[in-house]
Amino acid sequence: MPEPLVFAHPEPAPASTRVWPVFLPFAGCPHRCLFCAQDRQTGRDGAALSRVLSELDRDLDAALAAGRGPYELAFYGGTFTALPAPWPETFLALAARYRERGLITRVRCSTRPDCTAPDVLDRCRALGLDLVELGIQSFDDAALAASGRGYDGDAARRGCERVAESGLALGVQLLPGLPGDREGLFQQDVREAAAFRPETARLYPCLVIEGTALAEVWRRGGYVPWTVDRAKAELASALPVLWGRGVRVIRLGLAPEGTLAESFLAGPWHPALGQSARSLALLGIIREKAAALGRAPSSLVAPRRYQGEFFGQANELAPAYAALGLPRTAVRFADTEYFSLA
Repeated sequence: MPEPLVFAHPEPAPASTRVWPVFLPFAGCPHRCLFCAQDRQTGRDGAALSRVLSELDRDLDAALAAGRGPYELAFYGGTFTALPAPWPETFLALAARYRERGLITRVRCSTRPDCTAPDVLDRCRALGLDLVELGIQSFDDAALAASGRGYDGDAARRGCERVAESGLALGVQLLPGLPGDREGLFQQDVREAAAFRPETARLYPCLVIEGTALAEVWRRGGYVPWTVDRAKAELASALPVLWGRGVRVIRLGLAPEGTLAESFLAGPWHPALGQSARSLALLGIIREKAAALGRAPSSLVAPRRYQGEFFGQANELAPAYAALGLPRTAVRFADTEYFSLA
C-alpha cells in the first residue's frame, strides 16, 4: 500500500496568554478617516483618558485579588503613540505595576504608521511596551489617499521598519476593499505585509457603517464594497501567505461589538466570515497536497481541532472535497497533530 502523505497545518501556534483589551477610541488620532467607526465598534464615543485609567486600575486590582490572569494588556483604538503627554507614560506605568505583581506579562498598543518616531518608540519600549500594531490598511498610495489616511505607502513601509528597528514586535492591520481598491491590490498588500514578518496580522474587510464619511459616499454611489463571497475568497488566499511567514492571523473581520450591528449598512459582514475563510484556505492546502500525492486520494485523517471548520459553514465545502475524492465518509478526525492523506 502506498505511503500516506503526512503534513502539518501551516498556521503558527496561537498565543497562550489571554488579552485584556483597553479601548481608547479616537484618542490621539489626528483626524477621522473615511471609514472609521471606532465609536460604533466599541460603544464608546471618544475616551476620557482619566476615566479609562481609573477603571483599568480598579479592574486589574480586582482581577489580581481574584487570582485571575496572567494577561497581555492591549491598548486598542486611537493612536497610542500620539496620545498627549504624559498619557502613554501613565498607561505604561500602570501596566508596569501590575507586571511586577505577575498579572500582566506583555503590553501592546495600536497606532498609525506615521506616528512611529524612533524616539517615541524607544521611550515606550523602555517603559515596558512589547508589541506595536500598525493600522497600515494598505500600502497603496491611491487607496490610502481615497480613504483619507493622511500618509502614503512609503510612510506605511517606514512605520513597519521603525517598529522592527526599535526592537518591538510588529503587528499589522490591513483593511481590504477600501475606496480606490482594484483587482489584486489586497493580495499585493498581503505579500508586502508578510515580507516584514510581523508577529500578528488582522484582516478587516472594509464595511460601510452609519455615521462615517464613507456612508455618505456609498449613498451617492461613489463606493461599492466587496461581497461576502469575494471577502471569503480573498481572505482564504491571504492566509497561507501570512502563515508561511510565521504570522499569526488573530482576527478576520470585525466582531459584532458595541453598536456596530445596528449601524451596519453594507459590505462583507457575516458572523462566520472568519471560519469560512479558514475553511477555504484549508481546502486549498488539501488540494495542493492531493496534487503532490500524485494520485487521487482515498482517505484523510485530520486533527480533531480542525473538525469544526473542515467542511465549512453548513458543510458548504463538502461537494468540493467529494470532487477531490474525499467524501465525508473518507475523512476521519483523530487526536493527532498531523494530517495524513492516503
